[in-house]
Amino acid sequence: MNQYYPKNGRVILHVDMNSFFAAVEMAHDSSLKGKPLAIAGNPEERKGIVVTCSYEARKFGVKTTMTVWEAKKLCPQLIILRPNFHRYREASSAMFSILRQYSNLVEPVSIDEGYIDITDSSEYGTPIEIAEKIQKQLIQELDLPCSIGIAPNKFLAKMASDMKKPLGITILRKRDVPEKLWPLPLIEMHGIGKKTAEKLSSEGIEKIHDLAKANDIRLRHLLGIRGLQLKERANGEDKRKVDPESANDYKSVGSSLTLPKDIANQNELLAYLKKLSEETSNRLKKKEYYATNVSISIRYKNRQTITRSRKLQNPINKAEDVYAAAKDLFLKHWNGNPVRLLGVTGQDLVEQHQAVEQLDLFSYEKEAKKEPLYNAMEMLREKFGEHAVTKGVSLKGRTHQPSSKNDNEPT
Repeated sequence: MNQYYPKNGRVILHVDMNSFFAAVEMAHDSSLKGKPLAIAGNPEERKGIVVTCSYEARKFGVKTTMTVWEAKKLCPQLIILRPNFHRYREASSAMFSILRQYSNLVEPVSIDEGYIDITDSSEYGTPIEIAEKIQKQLIQELDLPCSIGIAPNKFLAKMASDMKKPLGITILRKRDVPEKLWPLPLIEMHGIGKKTAEKLSSEGIEKIHDLAKANDIRLRHLLGIRGLQLKERANGEDKRKVDPESANDYKSVGSSLTLPKDIANQNELLAYLKKLSEETSNRLKKKEYYATNVSISIRYKNRQTITRSRKLQNPINKAEDVYAAAKDLFLKHWNGNPVRLLGVTGQDLVEQHQAVEQLDLFSYEKEAKKEPLYNAMEMLREKFGEHAVTKGVSLKGRTHQPSSKNDNEPT
């Protein structure tokens, strides 16, 4: 069996659940199977956001982040359900429990995907046999489908799992990179978002091959050290280990301030807290980190110091998100006495490219909170015309045209 495992390298799987939230609902209610299904923040509202959908719905063109109105227009028979967060968390926990049966080295990436290092798991079979067992077990025990990538490192495993969906198993070796990855558009490369792709495209770097062969100095000028890391990935190189505790290995990033005088006024203290949150956010962005934990420090006039922290559901680095967490902690734990020092710290950091926004529970709940805004916008459009309200970015370079009965596309 050892012949299937490298002497000096690693064998890593990336397990990616297929249309996870919709699949969980289908597992809960078998009558939904085979039907176009979408999960939306508020199914009763036309502007409810589709947060995930089944593959049957995707055949009609339904996509994540569409409004319910748009999705229904494409697929009138679309079944829409509200998210059941508790149900999804339970399914995720059960999924990762199954993965840990094959290796102790399991690193969750989000609620529905994770890496497994099976280098020392030869007792369970060859790498592809282990992948098949995991896939089969997830179906039999949880009724949930997944795609699995098999590779010598995390980057290639992630790229491989995306190649066949649903229920795919793909092996991607380093020697396969020139043939299978290099011809792909840059935007299809894991770790590259729309803005990065646009920046590289402006310099003539359009495909993964272009990035793999790009000049180091040029990349560093464009993207800093991140550019060289992306070039390594484009060449199939990735030295990151599968580490269940990886987030805890990073240092914290924060900012503290000894106040000019002891302050007991809540509004003044919150103003300082907001400033510290902005400084922490700027440092996180500069270091290209996201925080999964926010802590605050409060030192009182008598020099008593307390530190309180809050574990977050999803990585953050925006000032408003850092401040929201810090403010919540402060209001819960400040005893009302005069404060001499305040501090805000982002902890349990993850690298920026590992924290690309994903449609997990945090994102869904966040979108759901925007429902009142979408409802208000819709009321204004119905009263004053389709173009009465638009996003600011939509106005750039746009000439006004009167609305008509046929102008039904949202802006």
